[in-house]
Amino acid sequence: MKRFFALLFIPLLVACGKPEIDVPFQSIPEAYPTLKKVLENPEQYQVQILFSTPSKDISGQIQFTDHSIALDDDKYFYPASTVKLPVALLALEWLESLDIHGLTTQSIMITDSVRNSQTSASLDSTALDNLPSIEHYIKKILLVSDNDAYNRLYELLGQDYINQSLQAKGLVHTVINHRLSLPMSEEENRHVNPIKFYSENGDLLYSLEARHTEVEYKNADNPTIGKAFYQGGMLVEKPMDFTYKNKFALSDLHGVVKRIVFPEAFPVHQRFKISEESRLFVLKYMGMLPGESDYPSYQLPEYYDSYSKFFMFGRSKEPMPKHIRILNKTGWAYGHLLDGAYVVDLNEGVEFLVSAVIYVNENETLNDDNYQYETIGLPFFAELGDYLYQRQLNLPKSNENYPINLKELFETK
Repeated sequence: MKRFFALLFIPLLVACGKPEIDVPFQSIPEAYPTLKKVLENPEQYQVQILFSTPSKDISGQIQFTDHSIALDDDKYFYPASTVKLPVALLALEWLESLDIHGLTTQSIMITDSVRNSQTSASLDSTALDNLPSIEHYIKKILLVSDNDAYNRLYELLGQDYINQSLQAKGLVHTVINHRLSLPMSEEENRHVNPIKFYSENGDLLYSLEARHTEVEYKNADNPTIGKAFYQGGMLVEKPMDFTYKNKFALSDLHGVVKRIVFPEAFPVHQRFKISEESRLFVLKYMGMLPGESDYPSYQLPEYYDSYSKFFMFGRSKEPMPKHIRILNKTGWAYGHLLDGAYVVDLNEGVEFLVSAVIYVNENETLNDDNYQYETIGLPFFAELGDYLYQRQLNLPKSNENYPINLKELFETK
């Protein structure tokens, strides 16, 4: 078993320059028992990890040293809420591409409904003015992973725009084809709502008719998960079909985080085409804690600091240190836990990117609410984050590569 473990977890190094002598994951300290357990049972937990450290070459260009464990872009896992991050970025890209005078992220966004499966949205009680907007939806997505906010941006863009745009950026292991937490068929998810944008004075700025996607976006390998699942209160004793569920490979999630934090490291055509103001807005809310936001407002005890920060903190209810910022997007569903993050210690000069997925479903039954999120999943993320943090903390520091003034970014709400 020890020999098998050693062979399986030789990291894949993709580096510019000399590889680091201290290679991660070669030896896991006893202080991280859950991390050790998961890495010693990779098939059971279907774990994948991507870890990157940024640095600058002699010309000042950003480069990454990447390490991976069990990375497999073709192995399906359910990406849950992580798909909200690229959709939020594409909503900004779409808006800016229109270049319509007066149409901004704060413009009032009214969603209508024309089919029985659809719902409308003309108010948002969490907004200062009680009105929905792209900006406010993105805040809710990044702060607490709000499902309705994601659904509204999905309805704004539609499947064609989302999937074709991501493919063009080199994110080729991604399929986004449905709303979240709504029982809608594949066909209904191809229909998206009519939407109108208004100024604060009530002037119509832009209008979108109801649209339908003709292309069938699906997972070509017809993936299944588990051995049984509950549907409508009844046990179905066969694997659950995920052919028409979203897909977001770990390398693509990691790539999206890299693109928004370090856009200059990618060719122009692979970046998200948004203004620097929009990019800073996204980074700010990726790293903001729920309690730091006024509108929308999220209060203790439900929305504690690490509500959506799995790495390093898991489900700890204790306040997070202010000098540590985790700019990330999490997801969990069907026994899968995921997180893609850029971790920074502003005091110690530590920074790294890490993305991971784990499957914690011992009985292989879906929709029975019997997953090991609390006993295995979250402790795994907390230990993995701390292991990498301590590793980087003890390595010699080069110049800080922070792409922005993070201290300044988080001083104001």
